Amino acid sequence: MWVQLTGLAAGVLVLASCSSSMSPGGGGGHSTTITVSDNMFTPTPDTVNAGTVTFSWAGSNQHNVTWDSGPGTLPANSTTKTSGSYPATLQVGTYQYHCTIHGSVMSGTIVVH
Repeated sequence: MWVQLTGLAAGVLVLASCSSSMSPGGGGGHSTTITVSDNMFTPTPDTVNAGTVTFSWAGSNQHNVTWDSGPGTLPANSTTKTSGSYPATLQVGTYQYHCTIHGSVMSGTIVVH
């Protein structure tokens, strides 16, 4: 009986330590690098701390990052390109962005804490 209770307690402890990664809501990811690939941004939605987020091109098609909404003055939009990276400094709030070439089918959200 003692062994079973010890095993149960250990199992509960493991689950409790993983609860933040298993909790529902948000979706997307928690990365300060967003991949710009053929017709998609990954991850989106994304949740990050305030600071710099880097968009990194990984596909063969041309894309850009154009900011739709967010708190305060929005970062400058990226140029249209097929490779390279683009850093954007973000403050606390929710940002919406898209690629002007692909419109709403290629859009994203970043929640900044």
